Amino acid sequence: MGATPLKEQSGDPAPPGADAAPIAYLYDVTSGQVLFEREAGRRFMPASITKVMTSFLAFEWLEEGRIAPQQSFTPPDDLWRKWKNVGSTMFLAANEPVTVDELIHGVTTVSANDGAALLAHGSAGSVEEWVAAMNAKAAEIGMRDSHFGTPNGWMDEGRTFVTARDLGTLATAMLRRHPAKYRHFVGKPSFSYNGISQPNHDPISGVVRGADGIKTGFTNQAGYGFLGSAYRDGRRLVLVVAGSPRSRVRDQAARDLLEWGFAEFDQTALFGAGAQVAKARVQGGSQGSVGLVAPDGVFIDLPKGDPRKVEVRLQYEGPLRAPITKGELVARFLVSIEGMPDYEVPLVAEEDVDTANAFERAINGLRSWVS
Repeated sequence: MGATPLKEQSGDPAPPGADAAPIAYLYDVTSGQVLFEREAGRRFMPASITKVMTSFLAFEWLEEGRIAPQQSFTPPDDLWRKWKNVGSTMFLAANEPVTVDELIHGVTTVSANDGAALLAHGSAGSVEEWVAAMNAKAAEIGMRDSHFGTPNGWMDEGRTFVTARDLGTLATAMLRRHPAKYRHFVGKPSFSYNGISQPNHDPISGVVRGADGIKTGFTNQAGYGFLGSAYRDGRRLVLVVAGSPRSRVRDQAARDLLEWGFAEFDQTALFGAGAQVAKARVQGGSQGSVGLVAPDGVFIDLPKGDPRKVEVRLQYEGPLRAPITKGELVARFLVSIEGMPDYEVPLVAEEDVDTANAFERAINGLRSWVS
C-alpha cells in the first residue's frame, strides 16, 4: 500500500473530527484500501490496545490446539500479587482456577491486566515466553514497526510501541483468520466474573451502526487511543485514533471517522470472492497454466460523485514453476486510483498443478513450439 494520505494527494478535506486525533487511520478491509491516514507510520505507546495482540495470539493458539477454551489456569502467588487491583482488572481470586474462555473475555471486554498476565503465563509457561510469541506473531503477519514488552500494555519504559498502520494489519488478520472467535469474544457490552459485573468502554459499539469493537487504550504517557471496527452494507472498516487529550475527544473522533468512511465512498466489486481474476503460465507442470483466484474478491472504493481514473495490473514472477498447491499465494492484483494510495490484492492458485511427467513435458514442449 502507498503511504500518501488521500486528503494530501487529492485536496479533499479531512474527515470531520479527524483533527482531534494526532494519529488517525481508516482502512477498508473489504477492498484493502486506505481511506484516510495521518501519521500512520508514527510510533506510539498503545497502552491497553496491546491486549489486541494478546487476544489475537490466543485465537491463533486456540485454533492450533495449544490451548483450549475450558482449560483452567490458577494464578501463581507472585503474579496475583503483582497485578491485584493494578489498573483495569477482572478481580482474579488467589489460588482459584479460571478458564481460558473467561480470561480472554476479561481481556477483550474489561481490559483485564491481571487476566492478560495470567493468560500469558498459563499458556506459554511464563510471561516472557508469551511476549516473545507475541513479537514473533507480529512479524509473521507483517507488523513491521511494532514491538511488545508486556501482554497487557502496562508502562514498560517504552519497550512496547506500535504504529496505526500496524494496528490495522493486526485487526485485519484477526477479522480474516478468526471471524467466529472475533464474534464470540469481541464487542460484548459487559463481563461478569467473581461476582463483579463491569461494562465495556468501547466508544462505538451500540453507537455507530455495525460497530463491534475492538479496544481502547489509555495511559498518561500515551494519551487516549482506540482500535475499532464496523461492518455495514457489505463493507468492513478498521480505524485507529491515538494521542487524543481526552476520552470524549477520542470517542467522537472515532465515531466521526467511521461514519465518514461509510458515507463518503461507494464500493464496486470488480471480482467477487473466489472469482478467477486471470491465468498464469506454468513451467514444468502437468498443465501449461493455472487460474488465479482472489479469495476475498477485488473491490474498489471511490469518493461519491468524484469519478477517478482506475488502473489495474497483474504482477507475478512468471512463468510460475510447478509444483503448485491449490490456495498457494502466487500473484498479486495491483490497483491504482487517481489521488489515492495504491493497494494490492493477493491471488492464489485455483488448483493443484503437479510436476509434469515425461509425456506431459513433451506435449507442453509441442504446444510451446506451435504457439
